[in-house]
Amino acid sequence: MDTATVARFEASRNRLASIAYRLLGSATDAEDTVQDAFLRWQAADREHVETPEAWLTKIVTNLALDRLRSAQARRERAVGTWMPEPLLDGDPMLGPADTVEQRESVTLAVLTLMERLSPVERAVYVLREAFAYSHAEIADILDITESASQQHAHRARRRLGAERNSRRIDHASARRIVEAFVAAASSGRTEQLVALLTDDATGISDGAGLGLADKLIRYSTPERIAGAVRAGFRPSPAKRRLAGGSPSFHAVVVNGCPAMLATVGDRVRAVVILELRGEKIAGMHGIAAPHRLGRLTERWQRLEHDLPLITAW
Repeated sequence: MDTATVARFEASRNRLASIAYRLLGSATDAEDTVQDAFLRWQAADREHVETPEAWLTKIVTNLALDRLRSAQARRERAVGTWMPEPLLDGDPMLGPADTVEQRESVTLAVLTLMERLSPVERAVYVLREAFAYSHAEIADILDITESASQQHAHRARRRLGAERNSRRIDHASARRIVEAFVAAASSGRTEQLVALLTDDATGISDGAGLGLADKLIRYSTPERIAGAVRAGFRPSPAKRRLAGGSPSFHAVVVNGCPAMLATVGDRVRAVVILELRGEKIAGMHGIAAPHRLGRLTERWQRLEHDLPLITAW
């Protein structure tokens, strides 16, 4: 390919990656999908491609749907170990964040809830809510009718039933929220943590931070969440060995939500993402499996950081 043809693809790369990430919930799979699309672009008869952006969007969307429909994906997502891959604020793969719908579509809560949708419903929801494609455009991308696109969008919104939080979380508000969370977690008093949570708060962890074999652990009450967090903050030699040292805790924004990073040296060992409802925490995702933290760690290593909230653990 000539330089101009490569440049035309590269100009769309971030947008294509953000579509694939929302569909797949995995930065690694999104990158692979975009690379597959590049190979298709390389092999295409480009003289007959009238609108490259639309052509590439269709290719990436359908490649992502093929991944979702694959037998391997169905097995991985059915065994109870799948979680979305978190992304640090500013990562271009997060895509647009100007509207409530765009910010909502990339939260870990919605990425997890989208597992309830069929692949086509998921694609319609992402293209419509996050990228403002018309139903006519979506129909062309997915080879369905406009009325079918409208029906899929309606079903997707009904099945997700996500509560929309219009707040845009910046670094300053994230630090304030995470400071309160860390102070409560390190106080030794679980009632302080419970007070930060909604009455119906839920939590989920991939178990890796507890030395378990990537097994999802769910916490269904504020008291159980508080007990698990408090236990996680209680230092021990075994935990230091598991983390590779004594971690520092930082306040950041991950997938549009306030989050706490645990780092050792320049590596991220764990992240806890806090999802808000009003002024309280309604959901928590704890992630420590290294294969879910690769891209987040790479971005963290390239950035300057504030001083940690806690360094002694």
